Amino acid sequence: MKVLRAVGRYFLLMKQVFTFPDQWRMFFRQLPLEFEKLGLRSVGIVIIISIFMGAIMTIQTQLNTSNPLLPRYSTGLVTRDTLLLEFSSTILCLLLAGKVGSNIASEIGSMRITEQIDALETMGVNSANYLILPKIIALVVMMPFLVIFSMFLGIIGGYGVGVFSSIITVSDFIYGIQYDFIPFYVTYSIIKSIFFGFIIASVSSYYGYNTKGGALEVGVASTNAVVNSSVLILLFDILLTDLLLT
Repeated sequence: MKVLRAVGRYFLLMKQVFTFPDQWRMFFRQLPLEFEKLGLRSVGIVIIISIFMGAIMTIQTQLNTSNPLLPRYSTGLVTRDTLLLEFSSTILCLLLAGKVGSNIASEIGSMRITEQIDALETMGVNSANYLILPKIIALVVMMPFLVIFSMFLGIIGGYGVGVFSSIITVSDFIYGIQYDFIPFYVTYSIIKSIFFGFIIASVSSYYGYNTKGGALEVGVASTNAVVNSSVLILLFDILLTDLLLT
């Protein structure tokens, strides 16, 4: 019953969120701030994680598939498909759920316990629409760009292994990257990232918006937002993979 109650409250909140803004001027003033806060401020961690993971996947694949029966380009092929199908969409979004999701939940939760949301309601402002809708739109729009950026940087990381070490040659890695490329894999990752961006923003906003108590409860809401966003990302990863790739 507790789960059903939470699901019902979530959908009621989303119904309140997806209405026309009371003041479009305030909405368009807030939207660029959310693009910068949720999207651009995540670029640094995307760069670090993607480059190192691309390099690590290349090294691990090469060391664990050193079989004379396998073609030399298989390392680049495996690295490319792993980045496109899972890492740059699912794993990256799981990591961003921890960074972005906790930020959203703690920000809105702090506004709730300091009665700023109550003040907005008193003034006749649709607080859910004003606070949450720009965050959802910003993350849904920015997430595909972060995913594509992560794909590129992951491949750069693997390329760096070929340049700065003798584990794999650059020519073999590049040939593997180009071999039998399926463009739909990129489209598939972009579609997943849109769903994942919506999950992170909406679920984190739900837990922040419904925070009750004091500062301790803000931390609890932030933790619940990250955990439940991660679970839903994994669930939708299975559903979307079965729907789009089978």
